Amino acid sequence: MSVKQISVFLENKPGALLGMTRVLAEQNIDMRAFSLAETSDFGIARIIVNDVAKTTAVLQEAGFVHNVTPVIAVAVSNTPGGLNRALTALSEASVNVEYMYAFVGGREESAYMIFRVADNEKAAAALHAAGIRLAEQEEIATL
Repeated sequence: MSVKQISVFLENKPGALLGMTRVLAEQNIDMRAFSLAETSDFGIARIIVNDVAKTTAVLQEAGFVHNVTPVIAVAVSNTPGGLNRALTALSEASVNVEYMYAFVGGREESAYMIFRVADNEKAAAALHAAGIRLAEQEEIATL
């Protein structure tokens, strides 16, 4: 019930992000979702891609420090309150959201949220019980 997110650690300097995206573009890797967080010295690019194995191999070969993290992908209603409904389910189950980011996929009725939580199974059960659909790796890869 989880999706694999790749976190790439980048120096916070001009061209570092460009270097990573260039390598992915040259290898025809499609980023489905993207988030960038930074500190004064380093940044973390969090990406969901169409091919996790190929991406990790390409990043390794190009010398990028990265890791793979299981996250929860949720298809939320693309209407007012859609995110609130998912957050309510997580809060009522005492699941803390460490971070999250969103993207819009190929379905107009849904937006997709990526949640990083401490307990993916507990989060998935709470969301499922609330009637909220989780997206699988294959679905995200083909959007």
